[in-house]
Amino acid sequence: MHRLNAWLRRHPMVIDSVWAAMVLFVGVLPEDGSEDGGWRLGVHYAIAVALPLLMVFRRRFPDATVAAAGLIGIAQVLLDVNPAISSIAYLIFAYTGAAFGRPWTSRFALFGGLLAGPLVYWRLHPQKIQSVGDSDVHFVNYSAPEALLIIGLMTTPFLLCWGWGRLTRVRRAYLVELEDRAARLERERDAQSKVAVAAERARIARELHDVVAHNVSVMIVQADGAAYVLDNSPQQAKEALSTIASTGRQALVEMRRLLGVLRSADSKGEEYVPQPGVEELPELLDQVRTAGLQVDFATSGHPRELPRGVELTVYRIVQEALTNVRKHGGPDVHARVAVDFGERELAVLVEDDGRGSTDEQLASGGPDGQGHGLIGMRERVGMVSGSLDIGPRPGGGFRIRAVLPLKAA
Repeated sequence: MHRLNAWLRRHPMVIDSVWAAMVLFVGVLPEDGSEDGGWRLGVHYAIAVALPLLMVFRRRFPDATVAAAGLIGIAQVLLDVNPAISSIAYLIFAYTGAAFGRPWTSRFALFGGLLAGPLVYWRLHPQKIQSVGDSDVHFVNYSAPEALLIIGLMTTPFLLCWGWGRLTRVRRAYLVELEDRAARLERERDAQSKVAVAAERARIARELHDVVAHNVSVMIVQADGAAYVLDNSPQQAKEALSTIASTGRQALVEMRRLLGVLRSADSKGEEYVPQPGVEELPELLDQVRTAGLQVDFATSGHPRELPRGVELTVYRIVQEALTNVRKHGGPDVHARVAVDFGERELAVLVEDDGRGSTDEQLASGGPDGQGHGLIGMRERVGMVSGSLDIGPRPGGGFRIRAVLPLKAA
């Protein structure tokens, strides 16, 4: 039924043709008291055919069909052709003019509906039966109040159809406005999402730049030390050169990631300092506990030195996840942070037993007003070719799990 209704809305001429066929069928049927032959009978059938034909095209050409129907009605009155069942089509055109026509068409339909009752009463001269004695019967004209009542009864259907058409027009305009507003909001949401992604990538680019700058600084310090002890302590110089090589390779990996990220202009002149990593997680958890959130922390595997980009990603994921727990977890919530050092990957798990969070709430998170919740997490994890799993936790609460590869692809 839904598909049928949708198809009929896309093809309005089909349903209009059905109604037109019904009006045509009842319009050509012989009626008691119809025109007694002659040219009036021909006009009667011509009108019975013309009105349904106009009904078929009333929504495609509302102005032309309403005007043509009005002219046919005026001709019918001037030619003194009695109304028939097919005259119900005039009510449909009153609705059409108000619902689909231009402003002048709507006013024309209203004016025609107001004149319909007086014109028909004037041309037909209806009379009522009055009995005189037991057998004599003759007709007398209606009084003025009775005539006004009859005119009002004949005019009311036209006014009701016109008012119905106006309501349909207003409702259709309201629905169009709602659809336009929904489309505009969707475009704005997409634009805001793109802006959020760009801002988060710019922030990540600045942080990766800081990581690379720190690595280069380490290389410079080690090179100076190696040059200083080269003659007196060759072994220390060899260790310094090994550190320079390792740090240089790590800097190249981070630089490749940096090349894929846009960098905003407001990062100039910032101080290049090491970014937080896994070693700073206990300090972060102490700050969270001081704020009133109960957090358990556990590590497994064999902790070792990680690329600075991976360490920064782990720190930011834990920081953002705990911020969301504090904001949306509810009272007496308990969180757990687990870091698993595998052979080829690092797994980070943050879960809580609170009331959970929606995507909209998570997307508005951020510890320093610069993060963008889930967007930031996905961007950071994607930057190191990892995977991110976010969703409700069995038994209540929320769960965030990130898996980060430890070797570059």
